[in-house]
Amino acid sequence: MSARRDAVHDTLRRSEGFRSAQDVYAEMRQHGAKIGLTTVYRALQALADGGHVDVLRTDDGESVYRACASGDHHHHLVCRRCGHTVEVAGPAVERWAETVGGEHGFTDITHTVEVFGTCSSCSATVRAG
Repeated sequence: MSARRDAVHDTLRRSEGFRSAQDVYAEMRQHGAKIGLTTVYRALQALADGGHVDVLRTDDGESVYRACASGDHHHHLVCRRCGHTVEVAGPAVERWAETVGGEHGFTDITHTVEVFGTCSSCSATVRAG
């Protein structure tokens, strides 16, 4: 990895939850890094392509990133209130994707699955309020 890509990855590893490229850029600049926003975007894309970071699309279409906690293929449960995210395995999803792809003549199947809901902490806050 390049030094700048390593620095972007380190910033994400120190972060809680998913971060936008602009957030990563602002934090790095705040800590004195001499890096451009375009470089941050390129580094995040390379890290995502290499499986080092997870990428989610928010409801407004923005990509947000997080350092992978697991090196294995996984999916996410995401709280739509606070952003808390849990990595989960989905063997049934894997089988389904391969079956559906095969039924339509597709090979080399890949997929991304994100499940959105409200985490137990946020649910408790809503009930208590």
